[in-house]
Amino acid sequence: MKNTKKNSTDLSAKIAEAIRTAILNGELDIGSRLPSEAELSELFKVGRSTVREALKRLAAQSLIRTERGAWGGAFIKRLKYEDAYEQQITTSTLLLSMNAISFDTACEARFTLERACTLYASERRSDLHLANMRKEINNQSLKALSDEDFCASDIRLHRILVDSANNPILSYQLAGAIEAMQPLMNMITFSARSREEIVRLHSEITDALEKKSALETNDKLSELEAYTKSLAKNVLKTHNL
Repeated sequence: MKNTKKNSTDLSAKIAEAIRTAILNGELDIGSRLPSEAELSELFKVGRSTVREALKRLAAQSLIRTERGAWGGAFIKRLKYEDAYEQQITTSTLLLSMNAISFDTACEARFTLERACTLYASERRSDLHLANMRKEINNQSLKALSDEDFCASDIRLHRILVDSANNPILSYQLAGAIEAMQPLMNMITFSARSREEIVRLHSEITDALEKKSALETNDKLSELEAYTKSLAKNVLKTHNL
C-alpha cells in the first residue's frame, strides 16, 4: 500500500509539472479550459484520483481555478503578483528557519533590497503612501501598543515604502525579504530597542521620501540598519550566542 501511495504521489507531481510547463510555455492559453478529469486520466494513463491530486497541486500554485456546473471545470488562471506574495513569504520564512543564516546576513540582505527601491519610491510615491506611512508611525507612538502589534506595524510601514516604488516585481521580491526577515530581526531586538528611536527613524525616512530625496531616504535606511545590527550584537553578546 505504501508503494502504491508513493507511486500515485509521484505521478500526480509529474502530471502537475507537465501541465505547469505547458502553461509557462504558452501551450495552454490563459482562461482556457483544461481537459476533463476523464480525458486527463486517459491522456496520462492514470486513475482519476491521481488527476485530482495533480489539479490540487496546480490550484495551490494559483495556476488554475475550478468552477462547478455544466460549464465548469478547471481553467488556466492568470497569476498575479499579489497571488504569489504568500508563497514567496512562506518560502523565505522556511529558508531562514531551516538554514543557519546569521542575523547580520539577513539584515544586510533585507536592507540592501529595500534601498534598491528608494530611487523609484522617491519619484513615484503618492500622498496616500505617505499618509499610510505616517498612520503607522502614529500607531507605533502609542504607549499601549503591544510588542506584537508594534512589530506588525513596523512590517506594514516598510511594505508601504516598497510598494510606493510602484514596481510589482520589486514588491513581490521584497515580500519575502520584509515579511520573513523583519520578524526574525524584531524577535531578536524587540527587548533591547527603543521604540522612540525606531519612530524617529521611521519619521525621518518618511520625511525624506516626502521630499523626494532618494539619497536621504537611503541614508536613513542605512542608519536604521546600523541601529538594528548594533541592537542584535548587544543582545546576542548578553545571551552568549
